[in-house]
Amino acid sequence: MAAAWGRRGGPALLRGVLGAAAGRACSSGAPVRAPSAVAQELQSSEGGRFLLEHAVPFSAFLMDSFGRQHNYLRISLTEKCNLRCQYCMPEEGVQLSPKSELLTAQEIIALARLFVKEGVEKIRLTGGEPLIRPDVVDIVGQLYKLEGLKTIAVTTNGINLTRLLPRLKEAGLNAINISLDTLVPAKFEFIVRRKGFHKVMEGIHKATELGYRPVKVNCVVMRGFNEDELLGFVDFTKDLPLDVRFIEYMPFDGNKWNFKKMVSYKEMLDTIKQRWPELEKLPCETSSTAKSYKVPHFQGQISFITSMSEHFCGSCNRLRITADGNLKVCLFGNSEVSLRDHLRSGASEEELVQIIGAAVGRKKKQHAGMFNISQMKNRPMILIGG
Repeated sequence: MAAAWGRRGGPALLRGVLGAAAGRACSSGAPVRAPSAVAQELQSSEGGRFLLEHAVPFSAFLMDSFGRQHNYLRISLTEKCNLRCQYCMPEEGVQLSPKSELLTAQEIIALARLFVKEGVEKIRLTGGEPLIRPDVVDIVGQLYKLEGLKTIAVTTNGINLTRLLPRLKEAGLNAINISLDTLVPAKFEFIVRRKGFHKVMEGIHKATELGYRPVKVNCVVMRGFNEDELLGFVDFTKDLPLDVRFIEYMPFDGNKWNFKKMVSYKEMLDTIKQRWPELEKLPCETSSTAKSYKVPHFQGQISFITSMSEHFCGSCNRLRITADGNLKVCLFGNSEVSLRDHLRSGASEEELVQIIGAAVGRKKKQHAGMFNISQMKNRPMILIGG
């Protein structure tokens, strides 16, 4: 059994790493909770003892002090975007990092290889808009070669998707999220401050034609903008294998978040159930961020991302690397560690793993709540990568 676990080890190895790495620290100088202390905390509870006794082949460096295993990495390929969505980018734009400060393709693959070796099974490429990066197809192809990586996904605004998708699929891309906040062309231009509605729709249909199942469509719901289109989006799933994901409006720097603009999951669900009372709830994975439903006999389904009204921090398995190489362990946290600087200064693989582990070890139990988040200093969404 132990031999079958291969390079990631078994329970004994997990406990050994938890104890042996107690001296690791972050370059920021902030106090770090040692893995041995994590083990003691886990031993003190029934659930924690179960985790230790039935440890999966997973690196202790990607497990935080609450037992959450982070096997999903989101990598931002660029800060640039060809749209200007109101909830993502401030109207005045953002100060972009010089190209020399952004991760190169070689650095992206090097970091991805390290995370996959430690247990990451899914990588999502984000932005900005990842499909405007000239070497995106090559990056997908290099990721596809990483042993142990099961899913390569992309989140895109869809503008360039029709042109690039055949090559991306051939390179190894196997999951797609497409952002679309309205089914009305004129309203699309108002929300994203650019033209392109028909290109996005063409991209959605191209993805279904090429066999992607489901094609996820991300819709940020904002009161006064598009909450009147909920039923139209549900109807969109009738004849297409889509998963339309209604996302609660979240506060980030420069998007002028206001609680009154936020439409909660329960309000959206009530609206939809008035039209389709037969709506069925679907089962979901423990680490899923989505609450999923389906209208019987529709090809597709709908989901709700309830980051604000019903957070899912307790099962969070996500880490993020920004385009300029900073590791963020929480989307809503403002704590970051530069992996780029350590990589460029010649840090060894072991040193990088310890730096990553220290950051993961400091991850908080949950985010600060929507009202506190709205007052915190954080990057605009476009500089995080979603």
